[in-house]
Parts: sequence; structure tokens; C-alpha cells
Amino acid sequence: MTTPPERLPLFPLKTVLFPGGVLPLRVFEPRYMDMITRCMREDSAFGVCLIAAGEEVGEAAVPHPVGTEARIEQWDMAQTGVLNLLTRGGRRFRIEDHELERDGLLVASVRWLEESPAELVPEAQADLLPLLRTIVGELGERLPPPHDFDDAGWVGARYTELLPIPLLAKQKLLELDDPLSRLEILQKYLREHGLLPNLA
Repeated sequence: MTTPPERLPLFPLKTVLFPGGVLPLRVFEPRYMDMITRCMREDSAFGVCLIAAGEEVGEAAVPHPVGTEARIEQWDMAQTGVLNLLTRGGRRFRIEDHELERDGLLVASVRWLEESPAELVPEAQADLLPLLRTIVGELGERLPPPHDFDDAGWVGARYTELLPIPLLAKQKLLELDDPLSRLEILQKYLREHGLLPNLA
């Protein structure tokens, strides 16, 4: 039996969130303040999608159809009317339909995407790990644990978030279902840009 789609409030942004990724947010618009308050009260999530058209503030933006749920891990309000959040990416989803509520909040009907079983980083991509370990060590608290350098999906997601590649390229990598294909693409990119040694 097909699982019916779930309703999920959306936060379209000029960023791409991956499962396991950490995303700090500064929230001040009333529609998103209300959304976050509801999420905290109900211990629920919201969806982060890359903006396909429009802006982060003002009129509702058009989202790309594949995004990632975000769960709130920490929050504070050091300044009245501004919420500082630390969120972490959960499951990926695909938008089937969405509607605009009266306050301008986008609410979508989504289906959760099936994830591949966890796979070890293949020997052929093992040269990706030393550089990533160095970067994660330098970032410190900006990329808090858990870290899983053995998992191909985790390694590919972190590289995609960290590398200075176009947002549309990050979106395409998010939409890939195969974590090993993502690693191969990233390895090729890093070699072409001199960040990994080319094979003789």
C-alpha cells in the first residue's frame, strides 16, 4: 500500500541542506517565527529547499522539488524578535504539491525518498578522507559530531556542503540516490582543482 504524502512547512533558502548536515539559521519573519514556535512545541520538523525563483525574504519563493527536513537542535533569542537556531538535516523528500497559507508560509505535501543502505567508503575513494578529516578538525564546533568518516553518504554530503561549487550543482548532488556516484563526482572535481593528487 502506498504511503500517503505528509504535510511539511517549507523554509526556502539559498542553501542546500543534506542529511546529517548542520545549518544555523537566523529567523525574524513572522511566518517563520510562527513555524519554528510550532515545530518546537510539537517536536516536529520543517523542510529546507533551495530557492528556484525568488528571494529568502518577502514574497514566497519557488522551491526546488527535492529538499531535506530540518530538526531544531539548539535555539536562543539574544535579540528580541530574532531567533537563532542550530538545525540538523534529516530525511530527504520530494514535493508533490504545495500551497501558500495566509501568512505567506509555504506548506507542501511531500513523500520521503528512500535512502540507500549505509555503505563504506570504497578503497578507490579513500584518498578523499584525509582532506575531509583535516577540514572537519579545523571547523571544530561549526561542524559538531556525530562524524562518520566510514560512511560514503556522510562523506559525500559533507564535501558537497563545504566545497565552493554552484548551488545548482549541490542540488543535483542532493538529488542523487547513489552515494557512491556522488563520491566519484566529488573525487573527480577535487582532482581537477588540484585538491587531490591525480592518478599517474
